[in-house]
Amino acid sequence: MSVTLVNPEGLPKPEVYRQLSVATGSKLVFLAGQVARDADGRPVGEGDFAAQVEQCYLNIATALAGIGGSFDDVAKLTVYVVDWSPEKMPLLGEGVGRAAAKLGIDPVKPITLLGVAALGEPDLLVEVEATAVIE
Repeated sequence: MSVTLVNPEGLPKPEVYRQLSVATGSKLVFLAGQVARDADGRPVGEGDFAAQVEQCYLNIATALAGIGGSFDDVAKLTVYVVDWSPEKMPLLGEGVGRAAAKLGIDPVKPITLLGVAALGEPDLLVEVEATAVIE
């Protein structure tokens, strides 16, 4: 299995994500949105956007490892942020960077970022869902 990340000619070339991914493999995985909860369901990073982003990414890696995959198998991410504003971008980057350092991964993937009014529980600031392709 491989996921090749591409910024095709004729489209902007952002530094923090890629425009598309080309994935080969035999198992398509749709991971439910991950939130800032530890393995026991306890909140992580209450009121701390960067800490919640980090936990979401760690949870994605944990879920994929549970089925024989890894974060490298992620083909696409969708990030839902409560009350998004551009001022939150550095904190998003901080959380992603901390997770990447812990996991030893390149977190740059095709990504869709959506601002939302609220998530499923009032303490949640962010939710991240993933699509992956594994063998």
